[in-house]
Amino acid sequence: MDTAITVTDLKKTYKTHDVLKGVNLTVQKGEIFALLGSNGAGKTTIINILTTLTTADSGTALVNGTDVAKEPAKIRASISLTGQFAAVDDVLTGRENLELIADLRHVNDSAQTANELLKKFDLTDAADRPAQTYSGGMRRRLDIAMSLIGNPPVIFLDEPTTGLDPQARKDMWQTIKALANGGTTIFLTTQYLDEADELADTIAVLHQGTISISGTAQELKKLVPNGMVELTFDSEKQLHAAADILKRDYAVTLADDLKLSIAIGVGMAELAELFVQLRNAHIEPAGFSQKVPTLDDVFFKIINNKKEDQ
Repeated sequence: MDTAITVTDLKKTYKTHDVLKGVNLTVQKGEIFALLGSNGAGKTTIINILTTLTTADSGTALVNGTDVAKEPAKIRASISLTGQFAAVDDVLTGRENLELIADLRHVNDSAQTANELLKKFDLTDAADRPAQTYSGGMRRRLDIAMSLIGNPPVIFLDEPTTGLDPQARKDMWQTIKALANGGTTIFLTTQYLDEADELADTIAVLHQGTISISGTAQELKKLVPNGMVELTFDSEKQLHAAADILKRDYAVTLADDLKLSIAIGVGMAELAELFVQLRNAHIEPAGFSQKVPTLDDVFFKIINNKKEDQ
């Protein structure tokens, strides 16, 4: 079986608030699956259901073929969860944190397991220091190292880089990629669209209680066909002459500092045609830059479309 997680028509209501209104998603074994959504969209609720921390009102959720509602103990034995805040014991050292979890999971040699993970996550030098002295990135690495004890085939990471500095975030990305390369299935929630773009094999957007869209990063970006080209000119005369020519075929916006913005497809043929038109008019831009669609553009497009439908 190639499917690690299957969610079908999952619903959850808190008092009068319908958090999940029928969520459907599939995660393949060994992939990094990123679930995007605004604050309060229900990302953590889905993780809590999949990890047996709460129950759904209706619908089904399977992890490695096991129903999370019917066999929660079996689920907990085969997964690991790293929440939004590092679950390390500040009083214990890094080594002691790892050995404690290894003992709780009945690992044969907890000391050897701890040593291997300390080395793998570049924590050997800090192994015998209390965890309260660790930086945010070090605590996060220790937290994930603890979650790997027992070799769970599926790991849930709920906003794992929240609060980390840019370098610590990049280090964490490398850690997550290495886990997936080793065959571990990663279910990741994040508010950082660049993080999903960098890491995920499959991305799903959770909005207003349902999955609005899912696919690879490139597939999602195709939902926003137009990029943006910005041209800079040496004079007001050239700027307005170029605007008069290009506005016949493109959406053109005059900006400050002798700049012209044009909404245009990202294909080379359309871009080349734009410059042909300028060359034929003997107009040569002084500067050129291009912005291609990003996941941010996709995300805002989905949200705006939903607002228009309401």
